[in-house]
Amino acid sequence: MSVNITLPDGAVRSFDNPVTVAEVAASIGPGLAKVALAGKVDGQVVDTSFRIERDARLAIVTDKDGDGLEIIRHSTAHLLAYAVKELFPEAQVTIGPVIENGFYYDFAYKRPFTPEDLAAIEQRMAELAKKDEKVERRVLPRDEAIAHFKAIGEHYKAEIIGSIPAGEDVSLYREGGFEDLCRGPHVPSTGRLRHFKLMKVAGAYWRGDHRNEQLQRIYGTAWASKDELQKYLTMLEEAEKRDHRRLGRELDLFHLDEHSPGTVFWHPKGWTVWQEVEQYMRRVYRDNGYLEVKGPQILDQALWEKTGHWQKYRDNMFTTESEKRDYALKPMNCPGHILIFKQGIKSYRDLPLRYGEFGQCHRNEPTGGLHGIMRVRGFTQDDGHIFCTEDMIQGECVAYTALLQKVYADFGFSDIIYKVATRPEARIGSDESWDKAERALMESLKRSGCAFEIAPGDGAFYGPKIEYTLKDAIGRQWQCGTMQVDFSMAERLGAEYVAEDSSRRHPVMLHRAIVGSLERFIGILIEQHAGALPAWLSPVQAVVASITDGQADYAREVAKTLQKQGVRIQLDLRNEKITYKIREHSLQKVPYILVVGDKEKANGAVAVRARGNQDLGVMPVADFAAKLADDIASKA
Repeated sequence: MSVNITLPDGAVRSFDNPVTVAEVAASIGPGLAKVALAGKVDGQVVDTSFRIERDARLAIVTDKDGDGLEIIRHSTAHLLAYAVKELFPEAQVTIGPVIENGFYYDFAYKRPFTPEDLAAIEQRMAELAKKDEKVERRVLPRDEAIAHFKAIGEHYKAEIIGSIPAGEDVSLYREGGFEDLCRGPHVPSTGRLRHFKLMKVAGAYWRGDHRNEQLQRIYGTAWASKDELQKYLTMLEEAEKRDHRRLGRELDLFHLDEHSPGTVFWHPKGWTVWQEVEQYMRRVYRDNGYLEVKGPQILDQALWEKTGHWQKYRDNMFTTESEKRDYALKPMNCPGHILIFKQGIKSYRDLPLRYGEFGQCHRNEPTGGLHGIMRVRGFTQDDGHIFCTEDMIQGECVAYTALLQKVYADFGFSDIIYKVATRPEARIGSDESWDKAERALMESLKRSGCAFEIAPGDGAFYGPKIEYTLKDAIGRQWQCGTMQVDFSMAERLGAEYVAEDSSRRHPVMLHRAIVGSLERFIGILIEQHAGALPAWLSPVQAVVASITDGQADYAREVAKTLQKQGVRIQLDLRNEKITYKIREHSLQKVPYILVVGDKEKANGAVAVRARGNQDLGVMPVADFAAKLADDIASKA
């Protein structure tokens, strides 16, 4: 029986008998056969040993493809488990998935793994990879696989397989003396795994449940080339230097405290940064037709049940009770905005009606998921909701995308990734309304000239959304902005407007945020700028430092003059060497240090040093003030 294989370029290769992916690759050329990691048969990724028995479309997967990189990482996780079993035979293996930029594997072992253990495991992985052992797949009936893993003492694997329905088959992959449960696919041999590094050990609970046994999770990273691995490790080093938690302490911006886990204690300097971000966003609201509102933080449980949030988010909501009524701290602001919209009669002439709120929200995030000010339990959103008609959706989305691009540029971000997240399986609303909403979002991005990706099934339960993800200075991605189209929630809460024909209709609700959580966004800003915030955001914009006591009065005069012009100024009259003062304020990443000595005093001037040890020379105070004003106006 002949088999016809259609390749990505449309070429067709015919074979007299069923053929493996590896054989097709070899027929195209020895070079491709050498680099083939897997195949994509009619869209499904399979091993190179997979036998194609009927006509099909085939793409050969190499390490240049996203699928190829995932296979490398998945296979390296198995290599890690193989090495652990070689060095620590009593360790039991559990699960080892691919994660962003790498993988991990959880182990049950009698003592904690040490840094020395980690180095030995990585060395053993390299030795096993060098042996270039073939990776082979076999299939067993479920019960036979359970018996197999129990026989070799892998009780966690047996438990995993036991959760698979009876009568089903499971696939196992063997390399050398190690065999693991896995759906695959995997690289053809361990020699394809050359560029990896183990990163750290952390605790983890079996099946993610704190009531179960605690395991040890070894994290690693793997890449297609040595250069990519080194680039990633360099990025991690740079990220460590930029860590907002460390910089928050060093620059005296904020602290976190176990007396209130997941919430932020803002210090004066940090609160200054907060206020600059909030006031900037407040001007954005004002200049773009938003009406600022403020809703309560505690709302009746019945409201959250009506909107559907209770069923979806109950476990992440803080609740309280008063006078036999149940309440919840709001995890988002949308229901409150609908209640405001419902006050008084609204006409089609009032639409679009744009509400904005710096709404304080609370979500009961697990302690293990908290991360500095990036992931907290109490946060404030630059939340907005646009109530409009169906034919206004596209125009509002186009205008919003342009606004978001301007805001991100002002904060120093120019590289934005656009994704349209479509309907999830669990959702409310009709398919017709979802069709309209998804179509409107995609068309709005086309009209905005933005190339976008589709994220299937990642929409909110009430509507699809555009996700706006920004790239920072070291290439990391942060999803901040969102625009969601919702045909359901306003109807659920009975919000209406009077249409042109005098009928009552439910408005479409557009949920949108630009920076999202202000806490998280400020954390991103700190890391983006490595703590050296631009002058318009910097908590202290300039320091006036005297050389000796003889310039103290003049230094005070300069500071007072600049302060009256709105400059956030600090005065340093300490009896310390000027080099010490300059170094100290440089470490605090102050944009400008104004040195005043006898010469500057005599000429009514200041010697200006800009951040980065730049000597800008001596200039009149008015000239410096004008320069700083230009920096602030241009968001430089």
